[in-house]
Amino acid sequence: MTIKDQATDTRPRTPKTDAAAGETPAHTLDRQLEAVLMVADEPQGLVHLATAVGRPITEVSASVARLVADFNGIAAPDGSRTIRRGFELREVAGGWRIYVRATHDELVTDFVLTQNPSRLSQAALETLAVIAYKQPISRGQVASIRAVNVDSVVRTLLGRGLVTEAFTDSDTGAINYATTDLLLTQLGINSLDELPHLSPLLDGGTDGFEDLL
Repeated sequence: MTIKDQATDTRPRTPKTDAAAGETPAHTLDRQLEAVLMVADEPQGLVHLATAVGRPITEVSASVARLVADFNGIAAPDGSRTIRRGFELREVAGGWRIYVRATHDELVTDFVLTQNPSRLSQAALETLAVIAYKQPISRGQVASIRAVNVDSVVRTLLGRGLVTEAFTDSDTGAINYATTDLLLTQLGINSLDELPHLSPLLDGGTDGFEDLL
């Protein structure tokens, strides 16, 4: 095929994989799921994962089990063993999501709170205000109120320790968020009852939150 033919070729192309590096189809599936799970904000069910990678649910289920073992450093059938990772693949509310391993929670919390002192953006302040006043509340509900996608902003607030995952709705699987004691400390108040009333804040919407780190 000439360069000109390649330029006009409209046939669908198969996504690049690591097959050239000697990986089996199972290894390729493992890495694809690992990549998807690394960026997922919510627990992902097997059906959703299977749809994302275009593979049968049975294969995806087996791949998830291999990833759990891989991250945990459990010996494989061939006798090989991986190093126990600082994160784990955990089943929550009927889905799978990558979490920091519990043994490293204190370290990660300290890093986030002391090594990342930049101020919150306007979008983060507005999202934090919505969660503070409407908690417990899901990301979808926050997005509906703000009329914008809030995925990355919620991740930022979680990373700063200002909000936490309160519970997962048993019907929808949506995670509901609430503020933490750190927010009270940053605002200098003892409880959420001391938050200012909303009516005087309607024009600006961030009074009382500007000084948050």
